[in-house]
Amino acid sequence: MKIFEVTEKFTTFISEVGEELKKSAWPTRPELLESTVMVIVSVIMLAVFVGICDVVLMRLLKLII
Repeated sequence: MKIFEVTEKFTTFISEVGEELKKSAWPTRPELLESTVMVIVSVIMLAVFVGICDVVLMRLLKLII
């Protein structure tokens, strides 16, 4: 009896998830492409910033030591 209850709850959960996904507003292809480019550019900018900070701090430590 316990397995039947678990299976029933699982199928109810999956069907409710499907209903909620249908209500979601999915982005269009151009919106998705724009967001992807924005994320990639942001990650590159952050990597450059961290790299510059690393170089500056490394040189400061060499001067101190």
